[in-house]
Amino acid sequence: MTGPLAGLRVVEFAGIGPGPHCAMLLADNGAEVLRIDREGGNGWPNPVVDRGRETLTLDIRTKEGCETALCAIERADVLIEGFRPGVMERLGLGPEPCLLRNPRLVYGRMTGWGQDGPLAKAAGHDINYIALTGALAAIGRPGEPAIPPLNLVGDFGGGSMFLAFGIMAALFERERSGRGQIVDAAIVDGVSHLMTMFAGLLPSGQISMDRSLNLLGGAAPFYRCYRCADGREISIGPLEPQFYSELLERIGESQILLERRVDAKGWAAQADALAAVFATRSSVEWCTILEGTDACFSPVVPLEEAPLHPHIVARETYTVLDGKVQAAPAPRFSRTPGQPRTSGKGGLALLNQWRR
Repeated sequence: MTGPLAGLRVVEFAGIGPGPHCAMLLADNGAEVLRIDREGGNGWPNPVVDRGRETLTLDIRTKEGCETALCAIERADVLIEGFRPGVMERLGLGPEPCLLRNPRLVYGRMTGWGQDGPLAKAAGHDINYIALTGALAAIGRPGEPAIPPLNLVGDFGGGSMFLAFGIMAALFERERSGRGQIVDAAIVDGVSHLMTMFAGLLPSGQISMDRSLNLLGGAAPFYRCYRCADGREISIGPLEPQFYSELLERIGESQILLERRVDAKGWAAQADALAAVFATRSSVEWCTILEGTDACFSPVVPLEEAPLHPHIVARETYTVLDGKVQAAPAPRFSRTPGQPRTSGKGGLALLNQWRR
């Protein structure tokens, strides 16, 4: 194993969304991840997100399956589970028996609503969790229903990333206390944290969550996307006056727009003026004029084309594993770089290795 987490042992109970993504982050950075799965899998196989594990298929509803799982947990540093509250307890694999067998265990729990509260045991998905936090209400066009931003904000931004942070914080604390603990990572909590910048600026009036006035939500003419002559889109984001001035100069537009940038009532007309300009050239032409400048510009690139962009290529942001193009481990470490690894069905062999 290579990476800063080499030697870390993780037991992952197969799930969907943020739990598997968190396990991938740990595996990419050197952790040994033993995935405990059920016969037939979880219904959402993903060869990219599921990389870096050895899988052990168990029926944890049986006494034998539960005991095998506990044997793995006894030798692990971290446990990751994403079931509804109470499920692991009913299976005999809740925090109490696991920490009794392994007091140093960091028990990571990933849910949408959290382990307690009126909605804790209700079904839900990313769209529901971000709806409750104020994030979804701010996204979309004025007068139209809100638009879910894929499941990036909830599942991964407020979910797996906060679970990973919680796990690493608990491991750091364990170095001093010698004791493990439970990490209750809830998407509603994580997304609420992601919204703190906006919540902090609201009282001063520096930003508005009104979609027609939201500076960062696409209302401002200088922070949105525009369609080009070839039908492709570009993005501009020159929030600072000096950057907006450079954009206007490079596209041949009047600096009057710079003078009127704070006039929110005129944003729609200003956006129409910029739209007319950007519609006169292809996205390739605008890239030639604007890319790499201080105009805060980039083309809107489809996912399948993203690995081919020169900057992404130069950064080696993507790699090829098992013939599939996928994101390379992130972040990067100077001495102990992570490395993506293939997955396998050698979970029993890994468990036997842990037993030795």
